[in-house]
Amino acid sequence: MRYFVQFSYQGRSYHGWQRQPNAISVQEVLENAFSLILRETVSLTGAGRTDAGVHAREMYAHFDSDAFFEGAELVHRLNAYLPEDIAIVSIFEVPGEAHARFDATERTYEYWIVQNKNPFLVEGAYYVKYPLNIEQMNKAAAILVAHKDFECFSKSNTDVKTYLCDVRKAQWTKEGGKLVFTITADRFLRNMVRAIVGTLLDVGLGKSSPTDMEYILASKDRGQAGVSVPAKGLYLTAIKYPKNIIDHNG
Repeated sequence: MRYFVQFSYQGRSYHGWQRQPNAISVQEVLENAFSLILRETVSLTGAGRTDAGVHAREMYAHFDSDAFFEGAELVHRLNAYLPEDIAIVSIFEVPGEAHARFDATERTYEYWIVQNKNPFLVEGAYYVKYPLNIEQMNKAAAILVAHKDFECFSKSNTDVKTYLCDVRKAQWTKEGGKLVFTITADRFLRNMVRAIVGTLLDVGLGKSSPTDMEYILASKDRGQAGVSVPAKGLYLTAIKYPKNIIDHNG
């Protein structure tokens, strides 16, 4: 039978989601925990990849198992075993053909910035001490929604078949003591969000204008976009699936 697992993690101690030959990853830690408790080899297929140091407030993966278990009890046992920076939210049966990556219809990321020194967000937000023009940054962000090709924001030398993404929301808001950039799309390229944020910060700092975003997108050149901001401020916050998959979660 196939199951979806919903979980979250603080990415500081991990070299991203995907297994690595010489570094610890979230996938490795979870697969080891599942295999130990279910007493069978468990392979998890994630909804996507997050880079080293990136966090996930909502992440999904699927796995196949013939073992008998009660979902809530397995969640409890896994959380008791896993390190404190990874938490299982739920485990539920899904149709046999359901796929955590390919069936996801929408993903949302947030990037957190603080403009005053905050010891409680040292590992969870990017500190930018210079004033930012949020209105101009939002004008530049709005241009993203009108475009489909985001090659200029993709990490160089990546093996992807297409640079097309359907960006449905891109907006800066102030939330408490944080400045939060929220972006939603059907898919994201590797390093895309961090490159977009770096480019928008250039606008906010007056190094470029919102209209420059059109030129950068048309160039399809990573070198024309801004630098990638640190991973520690990036959070995967939501993933959407078709109703027939999520309905299995009650």
